[in-house]
Amino acid sequence: MRVAVGSDEKTPLTDAAISYLKEKGFEVETYGALADSEPDWPDVACNVAERVASGACHEGVLFCWTGTGVSIAANKVPGIRAALCADPATAKGARVWNRANILAMGLRLTSPAVGCEILETWFSTPPGSGEDAKAIAKLDAIERKYSKRKAKKRL
Repeated sequence: MRVAVGSDEKTPLTDAAISYLKEKGFEVETYGALADSEPDWPDVACNVAERVASGACHEGVLFCWTGTGVSIAANKVPGIRAALCADPATAKGARVWNRANILAMGLRLTSPAVGCEILETWFSTPPGSGEDAKAIAKLDAIERKYSKRKAKKRL
């Protein structure tokens, strides 16, 4: 499985995540500060999201200081369901109930040990394995409806 991983900073958490993924046999593509390229979090999130949305990568993992920015940016790309997860239970729920395909984590509060627990849960939980097919279909319909509209300029 190919996983796109991006961050605007290189930290012990990002190092642990990449090591974990490689040890588990995943093929890892890195973006942003992890690849010595443009580290602005919107760009990093967009690059990872585009790789997942296109099918070039099966999953994505994103990091920024809080995790919020990269999750918002990634979710702007059609076909992406980025979930900000601070613990394994939230990661499991995001996979089961929301069919999330990008995991976002905050660099500020997530320790490398907890980050690896989150990754373990994320990748051991099949996406969409819950009984929420109806809710997931509604998410798909919302995305189709609004991806056809142009965003209004904000002040």
